[in-house]
Formats: sequence, C-alpha cells, structure tokens
Amino acid sequence: MAAKPEIAIVGAGNLGSALARALHGAGYRISEIVYRGGRGQRTRQLAAQVNSRAVALPQAHWHADLVWLCVPDSQIAICARELAKVADWREKIALHPSGALASDELQPLRRRGAAVASAHPLMTFVRRSSPGLAGVPFAIEGDAAAVRVARRMARDLEGEAFSVRRRDKALYHAWGAFASPLLIALLASAEQVAMAAGVRSPAAARQRMLPILRQTLRNYGALGPADAFSGPLVRGDVATVRRHLRALKKIPAAKQVYVALARAALETLPVRNREELEKALRTISPPRR
Repeated sequence: MAAKPEIAIVGAGNLGSALARALHGAGYRISEIVYRGGRGQRTRQLAAQVNSRAVALPQAHWHADLVWLCVPDSQIAICARELAKVADWREKIALHPSGALASDELQPLRRRGAAVASAHPLMTFVRRSSPGLAGVPFAIEGDAAAVRVARRMARDLEGEAFSVRRRDKALYHAWGAFASPLLIALLASAEQVAMAAGVRSPAAARQRMLPILRQTLRNYGALGPADAFSGPLVRGDVATVRRHLRALKKIPAAKQVYVALARAALETLPVRNREELEKALRTISPPRR
C-alpha cells in the first residue's frame, strides 16, 4: 500500500469531520465522503473543504485503498455488513475510530478480505469546536497490516500511536470518559454550587473558575496527582469538609458528586486525618433511587 493511501470516509459527524480535515492537511487524498441518511448538506460542506466529493452510500465508488467508518458505535457493525456487499475488499484497509469497541466490529469486511483495525484518537469532538490532531494519542488494535497503516497515519497527523488490547477497550474508553465528559459533568456541578453561592450566571462562574482550572491542569501535568492535590482533604481539615457538606445540602446532586470524589481522594491521594474524614463522609445518606 502507498505511503499515503487514498481514503474514503463514511460519516461526517464531529469526529469524522475533524479526521477528514486533519488527513487533508497531512497530504492524504480523500476520494469521497459517504453519507447515510440525511446528512447530505453537512457532508457536501465538509467535502468542499477537503477537496473531495460527497456521495450517498448507494452511489459510492469505493475505489479508495482505505475506508474509515466514522459512524456511531451502534452503527459500526451494521454499516460493515452493508458495505461488505457493495465493494471488493481484498487488499483494502478498513478502520473505525470507536474507543469502546474493538476491531471485530468490522468482521464482515475482514471476511471479505480487508485488514481491519480500530484507531481511536483520545480527544473530545463537539459540534462547535474542531480540534487538530497534532499531539493526540491514538489507541490502535487489530490486524497487523491495518495496524501498521494506522500507526503511520497517526504519525503523519503528528499524533502518537499506542497499542490497546481488545479486551481492554471498554476500560480504555472509560479512562477517556473521566478525562473529558465526566470532567464536564463535574464542572457543571461546580457551576451549580457557584450559583448557589451568589455568582450571577453560569458564564460568570466559568470565567472565574478558568484560572484555577488552568493552573490545576498545569500542576497535574508537571507534578502528577499527588503533588497537584490541594485543599482541605490534603490538609486533613475535617471541620471545613463538614461545613462544605452542610452547605451542600441545598444542592443534593452536587453534594453526592462532592462525596464521591472525596471518597475517591481518600483511596488514591495523600490526605491527613483519613479516619476522621472517612467518618465525616459516612454520615452522608446514599442517593435516592
């Protein structure tokens, strides 16, 4: 296969769009961007940006050497079964970018002669932001030939390729969930607490949190979690923790988040007065079901 194989992309969602732009910027030719269902307009806009063509699935040519199936996780296996019937897959590479699912989702294409792999960029993709992929780690597993191509592609995108075992994909993806969507959930809870404390709006809360968030992330990256950890838990300040818990009674959901994270800190981070802190946290009723 050529050093930079010709690529077809199925799906123009947030991840597929970012991938298309990054691949185009790295000198890859994207022969077609294939849409299923009602995404024609968005696909045409993306195709114009990357000098490609947008095409509905029944009209796709499938001349590309490599096909990225950038569809929702629940659709990968379904899409693979559909595509297995419409093209000659011998000597082709098929990839999907799911973090949670293994390359076996592409088994219908493997049976038709394709080498398959999963290659997941450990990055967040949302509608109103399009991050580049330089510096982004790619978790890769699958058939040897497809893995080689995926690793080379990650390097061309100035990313970092690393291996993940099939059986570890769910845990790998949960790791990513802690790093982004669950972090956003935590920050949304922090906004609720800020509003209860008198901050006038969520936007004001976000702006006032940004300096401490940025420094916390810098500390975490440079020092690791133990040396980046601060506040009443690391000091063993039981009285302050109790005050927090009393004040948070008016925001039950945020209180449960606080307790869960505090308990996690007692398990994984250096704290003083551990037994007294554990006792304070045990007084909290479990969430209602």
